[in-house]
Amino acid sequence: MPKIVKLLFVAIQYVVPQHLLSRLVGWLAETHIVPIKKLFVAIFIRIFRPDLNEAKEPDTDKYPNFNSFFVRELKPGIRPLCEETDAIACPADGHISEVGDIVSGRLIQAKGKSFELNALLGGDETMAQHFVGGSFATIYLSPQDYHRVHMPLDGDLRTMMHIPGQLFSVNTATTEMVDDLFARNERVVCLFDTQAGPMAMVLVGAMICASIETSWSGLVTPIKREVRTTHYPHTNSEVRLDKGDEMGRFKLGSTVILLFGPGKAQWREDLGTGSNVRVRERFGTLLES
Repeated sequence: MPKIVKLLFVAIQYVVPQHLLSRLVGWLAETHIVPIKKLFVAIFIRIFRPDLNEAKEPDTDKYPNFNSFFVRELKPGIRPLCEETDAIACPADGHISEVGDIVSGRLIQAKGKSFELNALLGGDETMAQHFVGGSFATIYLSPQDYHRVHMPLDGDLRTMMHIPGQLFSVNTATTEMVDDLFARNERVVCLFDTQAGPMAMVLVGAMICASIETSWSGLVTPIKREVRTTHYPHTNSEVRLDKGDEMGRFKLGSTVILLFGPGKAQWREDLGTGSNVRVRERFGTLLES
């Protein structure tokens, strides 16, 4: 994309009413009015050409609205789980935006840009300390990708935090040009206890994608425009998910950021910026503590 086009694309995002636009598109995507649903689906298929042969239900007429089509299930067995006990499973279909180490409390956003771990986690310094010196991987889900997010490891949920924010696009052009993008956008942070210690999964919202769901709480909808935190006590494993289980979903494209503590995970050597990845495949290896 030419630089002038990128600049215009990003500039427009600063002036449009991001939340109003996202809610309006969200309403249209949720409506059961058949002509609207069919129009949205037809336009989407023409532009993005998703592989419907992978869908559990390939007949688009069977979906009651656009969003149910967008978060369609895959056929059983089409994404086999890496069963090895030391294997970290990929949480989503998509491609790698960045992957690497958390250095001096900062993550790489794009070439020449980084952002603070503490800001990503809503200013929760106690949570951030688990991951200082650790490793991260950022996966971008483009519109044609499968949009359900799955567990990399067995885990007990300890904290879920909804952090309100802006709704910039999270495509390559925007990540290259908007400072602190992932620490500015609306997001849901989920902290799990795993065999590798604390693991965080950050589901980042985006332009038009103002709907993030988790498997235990459904749609995460802000009551007020303030950080909202729910704790799940260690004495009660109320939410226990196995490796490969669905943990959440996006209604329209967005990003997942996966965090591990120092010395806990090693990513596959072939993973780098732009690498295509598939959910439930081997993404990395657990390191012995």
